[in-house]
Amino acid sequence: MSDDTVSELCATLFSSFPRKDQRQRGEQYLRGLLTTEGRKTARNIAAHLGAPATEQTLHHFIADSTWSWRPLRAALAAHLERKAAPQAWVVRQMSVPKTGDHSVGVDRGFAPHLRQSFRGQQSAGVWLASQELSAPVDWRLVLPDQWVHDHALRDRAGVPREAGAESPEECAVAVALEAGRHWGPRRPVLIDLRAGDAPAAVAPLSAARVPFLVRINGSQRLSVADRAMPGFRSGPLPAQQILQLVKGVRRPVPWQDAAAGLAPRMSLAAMVPVVLSGRSAAPLGLSLLGEWSDPSRPPSALWLTGMTQPGPGPLLRLTKLTRRVEADYARVGEETGLRDYVGRSFPGWHRHMTLASAAHAAVVLSRVGYDTDRPAELASA
Repeated sequence: MSDDTVSELCATLFSSFPRKDQRQRGEQYLRGLLTTEGRKTARNIAAHLGAPATEQTLHHFIADSTWSWRPLRAALAAHLERKAAPQAWVVRQMSVPKTGDHSVGVDRGFAPHLRQSFRGQQSAGVWLASQELSAPVDWRLVLPDQWVHDHALRDRAGVPREAGAESPEECAVAVALEAGRHWGPRRPVLIDLRAGDAPAAVAPLSAARVPFLVRINGSQRLSVADRAMPGFRSGPLPAQQILQLVKGVRRPVPWQDAAAGLAPRMSLAAMVPVVLSGRSAAPLGLSLLGEWSDPSRPPSALWLTGMTQPGPGPLLRLTKLTRRVEADYARVGEETGLRDYVGRSFPGWHRHMTLASAAHAAVVLSRVGYDTDRPAELASA
């Protein structure tokens, strides 16, 4: 771990804190996330620092202090923009099992990305991603009905009045819209909605003019919009069937696998103009992007997009940034505390997630050697 990277990140993030003691606590907590073994709790961080008496101080700094996490997230996103060459926002859902009932947002429900019932917290993170690295910069916690309508529960956890109940899919779309509207340069948003209502996400993303690639399941019914392509007069068809009809226009697409050290890979890809079935106000200009990892089998991935340029090859390579996120989450996320918040408060969860995201950024920036600003020609590549 490069100490220069961590020091620069601390100076960037905590400069908005008006008080010196807050800046010190912020750096102490961030460095603790990077160096403490095991779960990254206030107690373990204090013990690792050899100052058990600071446990309550650190706990208060996260759970009960008044500092806002939003300026820090904006500063973190801007820092990553300067240091790397991010290509897209990737929305990744995260589930954290919980045995008790007191942690904010805990409920039993269906976790779509796990495709199974689940008890615990569910959230969606927005990751700035390039081929070389990725890091989360924004988070949204799924709030089930009871955490919104039970006023005693809501007040105890400090859930703000404007927060409403959401499904995991609605949470993922909402955080994607937030990224597209407010977080730095407008970049494509990648979001996996195979287990949800993918078409329902298309309208708000299109209305907000957020470029998107939404992963869908093969049973999603669409209509071919190009009269020159097979299936044009067949009416609504499952997306997988549409792609099987156009296998003749598939083209090879080389890409590098971030989950395997950027090893070279090859897939086949095809893109078909489509219309959403049964949507009276369906956006125009949609395309179905299909990928075949094995040419003799059905498509391995299906994406719905409003981007018709730069074509299926570059768009398919863009979808592979999800593999970059998965690799970084598995290798770095666990060790920097993304799953370790044990407090009960809504603001505390957001503050911890903000600093855990910063710790994650410090690790990936150090690993790829981005200790100084990238040259202009690389940053714009």
